Amino acid sequence: MTKKKLEGIEDYQGAAAGWGALRAVADAVRGQMAAGKETHGLLTMNQPHGFDCPGCAWPDPKHTSSFEFCENGAKAVSWETTAKRTTPEFFASYTVSELWNWQDFDLENEGRLTHPMVYDRATDRYLPISWQDAMTQIGAALRALPDPNMAEFYTSGRASNEAAFLYQLFVREFGTNNFPDCSNMCHEATSVGLPESIGVGKGTVTLEDFDHSDCIFCIGHNPGTNHPRMLTTLREASKRGVPIIAINPLRERGLERFTSPQSPVEMLTLDSTPIASSYYLVKVGGDIAVLKGMMKTLLALDAKSLAEGGPGALDREFIAAHTTGIEALLADIEATSWDAIEEAAGLSRPEIETIGNVYANANRVIINYGMGITQHRHGTGNVQQIANLLMLRGNIGREGAGVSPLRGHSNVQGDRTVGITEIPNDALLDGITRVFGFEPPRAKGHNAVEAVEAIRDGRSKALVCLGGNLAIAMPDPKATFKAMRGLDLAVHIATKLNRSHLLLAKQSFILPCLGRTEIDMQATGPQSVTVEDSMSMVHASRGGLKPASEHLKSEPAIIAEMAMATLPNTKVQWSEMIADYNRIRDGIEGVFPAFKDFNTLILHPGGFRLRNAASEREWLTPTKKANFLIYPGLEEDPSNADTLTLTTIRSHDQYNTTLYGLNDRYRGIKGRRDVVFVNAQDLAKRGLSHGDVVDVSVDNPAEEGPSERILRGVTAVAYKIAEGSVAAYYPEANVLVALDNYDVKSGTPSYKSIPVQIRPAADAPAPAKPS
Repeated sequence: MTKKKLEGIEDYQGAAAGWGALRAVADAVRGQMAAGKETHGLLTMNQPHGFDCPGCAWPDPKHTSSFEFCENGAKAVSWETTAKRTTPEFFASYTVSELWNWQDFDLENEGRLTHPMVYDRATDRYLPISWQDAMTQIGAALRALPDPNMAEFYTSGRASNEAAFLYQLFVREFGTNNFPDCSNMCHEATSVGLPESIGVGKGTVTLEDFDHSDCIFCIGHNPGTNHPRMLTTLREASKRGVPIIAINPLRERGLERFTSPQSPVEMLTLDSTPIASSYYLVKVGGDIAVLKGMMKTLLALDAKSLAEGGPGALDREFIAAHTTGIEALLADIEATSWDAIEEAAGLSRPEIETIGNVYANANRVIINYGMGITQHRHGTGNVQQIANLLMLRGNIGREGAGVSPLRGHSNVQGDRTVGITEIPNDALLDGITRVFGFEPPRAKGHNAVEAVEAIRDGRSKALVCLGGNLAIAMPDPKATFKAMRGLDLAVHIATKLNRSHLLLAKQSFILPCLGRTEIDMQATGPQSVTVEDSMSMVHASRGGLKPASEHLKSEPAIIAEMAMATLPNTKVQWSEMIADYNRIRDGIEGVFPAFKDFNTLILHPGGFRLRNAASEREWLTPTKKANFLIYPGLEEDPSNADTLTLTTIRSHDQYNTTLYGLNDRYRGIKGRRDVVFVNAQDLAKRGLSHGDVVDVSVDNPAEEGPSERILRGVTAVAYKIAEGSVAAYYPEANVLVALDNYDVKSGTPSYKSIPVQIRPAADAPAPAKPS
């Protein structure tokens, strides 16, 4: 099919990274950062004595190069170290009503916040306020709540371990476990599913395991955009001839081929390294079918081998010594028909059998997965089927093998490790009592969806956000925005202005904080913080740049001052801990024995790895075994013949809700985001063509009348995506996700599996009927 020429839409022919990445880095630096010494910050990113990248959570190699950063890491740093400033004079120039009509990109692109601000309803403007007055008013408002459980305390994954630990300490002394956080919206299915399967809610591999693996799977993730430094690791494996199997609904350039900016030969010859040895376009929501099909293949191979007098395809020694539940799993796989698997997966039986054979013939397998696995109504089931597949051949707890969930934000895993959870265990709560002398609440708190529901229903009246852009990140903006406008108190600790700050409570505050790149000077001198990456490595991060404003405070300092203003009889020595962050780490070590010798260990270049029991084949489950767990069925949602399934995606100029620009280079999109990616055959079946303007609406037969969930006026782009699947940008497509559309076990919203219809836009001419 010949595509019509469309403004800002074309086919991208290059590999991932390469010269395009270097140009993008140069553009980002030129567009944001101050000239001269500030640009040296890039050279200290991910270095032993520098700061940790504020972007993704991919680990740093032990032997870091002098340029240990990627394109999107450079964008994140330039976005934070921008020379632009959002000052009191800016807020004096615009009412909040006027700012509401700005684009999200433009709000953040005004630059770094410089002063604490408070909303003034009489003028509809944010006005400057002193830190002392802000804390006094916030503390009084929190104390005035009839019940501490009427407050919600959100955490972004970019908060350090030290900030997150103080935050949960403050909130628990205040009296609640209401901790909605970004993990609830991304990898909560991992945090819930893996502990039930293997006893830990984290991946089991290290970066070094990739050097010893003889087969790598990449399922439901896009490394070229979301964790680009992973491409170097995959490139090295590809060079060794390791099969890399990509299972993903869309063709993503980072999973196809990669030109390493650190390879002079590839850069000068415009050559690239292939990444995926095989690429399978699974239907959106069909991962569980593929995984069951692979297990069905493996069991058939096992039976055939045994019948021929061979050893079989299963690791029976591992299964007998380390697992339980195999009989129920075998029965479930046996009862699942190939016809149902093919229909749900969008792949043929021979294709799935080929994938299964590759897995069966490998001895050391790593399975990487991202939010394409977790953000489903059966996300926890997806995660547990990955664990099942690995356990059948003993691929957990040995070198070169294991499960590798790819976390997003740079410290989302660390925040959970040091206590940001709405479901605290006794060990955490008893540790707080032992070290700090107060009894924390024991009842379960709210996750992100539950927090918005409580705010909507009037059961919660205060919201404190440690970073992030919660309202934009959540599903169902219509319901979420309305709910947040009904709050009594909204407090946002932030580096830049975003839309959540414009959803006004009776009292609204913006508290500007230091970024990770900046010097954090406290009473005993400059401080360092720590973060934990996706592979349980904890290391120090120390900023080296002058703060954007003399009025900024660090996140730990803001939290401590808020705690002292709120809790007049506090038992915690907040001032002493802020004076020297080593004392915060002493507190972390006291509560969590896994952090023994914390302050000593972070002095080591590269930090240290927290113990991961499953990596050592110790199973911290009630059965003291790794558990095979079944997920009945294959389909997430009932559908009819006209239904497509939509997944939300990020652009290449994006990190979570932050837009660094309006381009999506690898998908050929420039200067726009008003698109929906559709398989060409799916367009043709509906009488549509590449370039038609369409409306995307939720397919919900239970609703009478027209759908209320519509993404209007987007341009259909014919793309290499599985038939029956479509994709649109997050967060714009959040209008299609209902607040109650989530994985029941984990609470993770179903951003990546939404039944929809695509029709000509209501105000567009009807397309010509197909011949």
